[in-house]
Amino acid sequence: MTTLQHLALKIEMDYLGHPYYVTGNALLHAIADDLDYQTQRQIAVSHGVFTPGQYGVYPDEHSNSGGRPNLGASAIDIESYDDLWLHRQAQHNWLLDSRARDALNTTELRVQSGKPGIAPTTTFDKSEQHRYDTQTTTWYIHAYLTSDADGVLPLETDRFDGIHLGGKRNYGYGEVSYHDGQTIDLDALDYSRIEDADGYLIELVTPYVLESEHPKTDDCEEPWWWEHETPLRRRGEQIVEQREQYALDTIDHGQVVGYGGDRPVETAKNGITRIGTHSKYGFGEFRVKPLGST
Repeated sequence: MTTLQHLALKIEMDYLGHPYYVTGNALLHAIADDLDYQTQRQIAVSHGVFTPGQYGVYPDEHSNSGGRPNLGASAIDIESYDDLWLHRQAQHNWLLDSRARDALNTTELRVQSGKPGIAPTTTFDKSEQHRYDTQTTTWYIHAYLTSDADGVLPLETDRFDGIHLGGKRNYGYGEVSYHDGQTIDLDALDYSRIEDADGYLIELVTPYVLESEHPKTDDCEEPWWWEHETPLRRRGEQIVEQREQYALDTIDHGQVVGYGGDRPVETAKNGITRIGTHSKYGFGEFRVKPLGST
């Protein structure tokens, strides 16, 4: 059985770090001091996605329907494979089209000691005629832990209160608190939408590492079951271990390729727990999407 612990962490203080996400490497190191060595080895940590605490509507493929207040801040009920991805998409397509999506979907950047930081809240005016009437959005980090070992997850929720992520942690930056969460058995989810499809796409949710300077890793090739006619966009990343920085050469996230394999459900499960070098730290996450889905 593969257990997933979903975390919704509230940002309490400006986060000075990666502008796209909080890496699983950063999240694991933030909680590692309170974990014994064996537990550290038995859990893997996803990247954390920045999500606005706004009202939203469930996508069509979701097990639930209708709207929900504060959808971006909640650990929603998870019954099917597609339910897992609502908080994993950077575009947050559950936000209402009738509202100011561009404003609600954009974190506020504040410069701290010469470095840009993501603010815990975004405040904006509704219009020039109502310039004193403002709206404030609180931001959260959605991430998950996974483990195949019995009894390791879930971790106690109080261990996530007061941890610090990103740069200048010793000065209080990057503080988060536990807001919501849940525990999920990945093997018990409904994968029927994957089983019933005639074809599939692969959406890369986090970068896939091809090469790493870390001495305990091997280089990876692009998976043979990715089908595409043009070269995929690449980007440089890095991880930090014991204050040493290691450069990574990755295939950039957000890209979509065809699926040329013949075991889509197994592939879908592997995409949740990630593949390739540094998958333990959030890299190599992907979603299997039936052809014709959005």
